[in-house]
This record gives sequence, structure tokens and C-alpha cells, in this order.
Amino acid sequence: MAIRAVVFDVGNVLERVEDVDAWLGRWRDRLGMQVDGFKAALGRVDPRGAIGTGGVSEAEHRKGFRYALGLTEADADEFLADMWDWYCGELDEELVGYVAGLRPAYKTGILSNSADGARREEQRRYGFEQLVDTIVYSHEVGLAKPDPRIYALTCERLGVQPEEMVFLDDVATIVESARAFGIQAVRHENTPNSIAAIEAILAAHI
Repeated sequence: MAIRAVVFDVGNVLERVEDVDAWLGRWRDRLGMQVDGFKAALGRVDPRGAIGTGGVSEAEHRKGFRYALGLTEADADEFLADMWDWYCGELDEELVGYVAGLRPAYKTGILSNSADGARREEQRRYGFEQLVDTIVYSHEVGLAKPDPRIYALTCERLGVQPEEMVFLDDVATIVESARAFGIQAVRHENTPNSIAAIEAILAAHI
């Protein structure tokens, strides 16, 4: 069966993202907190990870950080701004150029485990809504990878069957779950290899 759609993860795929400690470590040092105490405070902000499926809003997340870390209103604003800078990372221009070139031959999409505010920040910085045909953010749909229902929703939005879709993600367990659903999933390790792997699949399913 021919491939009709190619879908991409965001963090550490379309965007190069520093280790989370690079962002949080700066704030831990700034606040003069010990590692264990800092981790414990952060753990109280969203212990169930509800922000990833829309259970916690950006405003609630900010409030949680403010009280857990004892931030002033100004510090909380700065903390959140730093968080979004970290979250959005640096655009992989080579890979984004490849994505742009896939249309109109293929439908394209983004499938990302995300948090409230991600669409605004990534659109403002990188214009993802113009890059692809559809964007599935976990916090907007109430589902997160590796839940197979989010793969089904992505296929539905693109109007394709699982076997007609290629999906690029950097997390091994997510790649495995997508394959189990029937999608042609590729694990992203570096851009040249990922492009070559996608091209090989496209060529084999003409």
C-alpha cells in the first residue's frame, strides 16, 4: 500500500531541545535550593502529569510553580518565559525544509505530547500551522502518546489508514507503539539518517 502521509514529533525532532536540567538548573542555582528540595517542590506542581492531556492549564501551571518555588509574580513570569524558550528549543532547519518539500505529494502532520500554550509559542516562533496539514497536540485532544487512540485520531484527521502513514519520533517506546498500531514508524537519531529512512520507506511503497 502506498504511503500517503508523513507525520513528525516536535521536541528533539523538529526542535532541538536542551536537557531539562539546563533550564531548571539555572533556576535552582538562582533560588539557592538544594537538588532534593528543588525536585520535591517541582514534584508538587503537577504530580499526575495532567498538563500533557489538558487537565492543567498554563495559568494553573504557572501558579503551581509560583507557590512551589516561592516565586514573586515577576519571577513567575520570567520562569514561564524561560520554560517556553527551553521547550521550543532551536528549530532544525534542515528537517523543517524537508517537511515543507513533502507537500503536495504527501499529506503532512505534527503529533506531539504537549502542554497548554504550546500551539501559541510554536506558531509564534516557527509557524507550524503553515508547515503541515494538521497538528495533533496531546493537551488539546486529551490523549498522549503512546495511547493508540491518538494515532487513530491522527490518521482520521489526515484521512489515511495506519499503514499509509510514516511517523518520525525520537522515543523508542513511542516508535514501538506506533508500529504496533500499524504505522511505519522511524526512530529519530539524527536528521540525515531520518530523512534517508523516510525516503527509503516512501520509495518502497509507491
